[in-house]
Amino acid sequence: MLRALAETVALIADFALDEVTDIRLALDEVATSLILDAVPGSTLDCEFTYDSKQMFVHVASVATSESVVGQAGFGWHIVRTLTHSIAAAQAPFDGVLSGYPTVVDFSWIRGASDGG
Repeated sequence: MLRALAETVALIADFALDEVTDIRLALDEVATSLILDAVPGSTLDCEFTYDSKQMFVHVASVATSESVVGQAGFGWHIVRTLTHSIAAAQAPFDGVLSGYPTVVDFSWIRGASDGG
């Protein structure tokens, strides 16, 4: 469902088909990483913002561990390659949420053939 949503938003924003594919792949990698470490029963929130030059994607969840998304892994390398910028942040343990609020933000520049 998330991939379909990313594709729809990117198409509505009038990105080229190859850009749509890259945005969808980057989001898939980020979402998969967050889901694998998510607190059971928590949600994965995703926000898309775009203008005539770029798209911003904000993904948030609550992680079970105190490690900010696997930034050294192959998936993170793929996302860095596909996007213009990427940043991940994690807040301290939240007892109400039973985990570590975690966010990943990335941007895609329109017309950038390699994302960065």
